[in-house]
Amino acid sequence: VSKATARMAAVAEGSPAASAAAAKEAEYRKDVQKLVDLLSKLNPAAKEFVPSSAAATPRKGLSADAPVFYYGSIGGRNGGIAGYPGADAGYIGYQQRMRRNVYINHGRRRTNERARRADREESIRRTVYVSELDHTVTEERLAETFANCGQVVDCRICGDPHSVMRFAFIEFSGEEGARAALNLGGTMLGFYPVRVLPSKTAILPVNPKFLPATEDEKEMVIRTVYCTNIDKKVTQLDVKSFFEELCGEVSRLRLLGDNVHSTRIAFVEFVNAEGAIQALNCSGMILGTLPVRVSPSKTPVKPRLNRVVSN
Repeated sequence: VSKATARMAAVAEGSPAASAAAAKEAEYRKDVQKLVDLLSKLNPAAKEFVPSSAAATPRKGLSADAPVFYYGSIGGRNGGIAGYPGADAGYIGYQQRMRRNVYINHGRRRTNERARRADREESIRRTVYVSELDHTVTEERLAETFANCGQVVDCRICGDPHSVMRFAFIEFSGEEGARAALNLGGTMLGFYPVRVLPSKTAILPVNPKFLPATEDEKEMVIRTVYCTNIDKKVTQLDVKSFFEELCGEVSRLRLLGDNVHSTRIAFVEFVNAEGAIQALNCSGMILGTLPVRVSPSKTPVKPRLNRVVSN
């Protein structure tokens, strides 16, 4: 029996702490022997592997202290410039691109804003404000009255349905028409002389989603009228009966309202265009308890979409 074996046997017979220390030493010697066996299998002539992107290229005519620039580091997340700690070429390039894009987008926004402002100011110069309109005056009649001054592009009557007097905005195709329209101030239109002044605002355009998109919808608009100041107690059947008795057969009708306004509006589409023309003469007639106002519609009565009920 060797001395080491005898010593281990003697320790084993000793305290538990001594036994644990001996076991640790044996485990350590075993791990060291495994490492020695592994290293002995390596090729001693092997060279260290260096990636091509990190390989230093020979520098000609440069100082030994000059920093090395790696082209492959541009755009990389962790690429950098040797000699400048903390500098990230990819991040710097990203910042420059973002700054350039911000300048370009900001310039485009400013150009678009200037163009929109110029269009709005030009539209205001072509628009007049007409006040002192009574409830019998329709948009069609108002447009016909001012058509002698120039081509009318849009005509919009506004005002409280409970008020006797209303106001309107009329936009012409040119500024000459708007200037000529100022001379019509004092003209009797309905029961009162109207006032005509240069407008300070442009007419808000109709939502393009509601405008006719096809030839069929344009034909539908010709057969459709827009009605306002409808009593809330009036039903859809009452509106249909009212117009069919005076104007002709109604093909489609949409009665709208909410809890905010005291009156309702309606879009009435007739089978024939003659019915829509005749309906314009009904403006001012009593429907329910209020005089209804009728004007040509700018939008068709689109069919309701069937809602899909999900379980």
